[in-house]
Amino acid sequence: MKLYSYWRSTTSYRVRIALNLKGLSYETSPVNLVAGEQRAPDYAALNPGKGVPTLVLGDGTVLTQSLAIIEYLDATVPEPPLLPTDPLMRARVQAAVQTIAMDIHPVNNLKVMTYLKAHMGLTADGQLDWFRHWMTEGFAAYQAMLPKGTAFSFGETPDLADICLVAQLYNAHRWGVDMSPFPRLLEIEECALSVAAFNDARPQNQPDAA
Repeated sequence: MKLYSYWRSTTSYRVRIALNLKGLSYETSPVNLVAGEQRAPDYAALNPGKGVPTLVLGDGTVLTQSLAIIEYLDATVPEPPLLPTDPLMRARVQAAVQTIAMDIHPVNNLKVMTYLKAHMGLTADGQLDWFRHWMTEGFAAYQAMLPKGTAFSFGETPDLADICLVAQLYNAHRWGVDMSPFPRLLEIEECALSVAAFNDARPQNQPDAA
């Protein structure tokens, strides 16, 4: 398999963690988002969304969108499971996942920030305020969803919620979000990063890390 990825992309980070947890080997093909390589015609033909990640399977099948890729991996390589089989627990985990992937991430990605800067006149300080506000809002909601007394978000083993959380926390630290209201999230992050599959997927451990 080949994973088209950018080292700082949180969505790429998610897929790297999932691949590692499943014990799947893959080749990384860097796509420099800052340099605009995602808009190159050859890559845009592969991923019409002009983003990362893109996973190309051994038979040449192309998958895009991180959650779709991860759910495919979970369906085809069931162990270890990344989503609960119990319908109620599955819904709770998915709600936490969507808080990160649908509430926080879409308004904090490079496309949005580039547009706000270029067309809405957002200053550098304004961009930071924007980042921090939406992450703080989302983290408060996420933390309130969690049960007590578990090592990870919903149990003793990591799942899709933890994958999304750890990737988003990378951005939170990068952009100086005040994490003092979220001790539970930092505990989960510490636990997750002690797992090789998470640690190996960290942005700074990627071949294209600057």
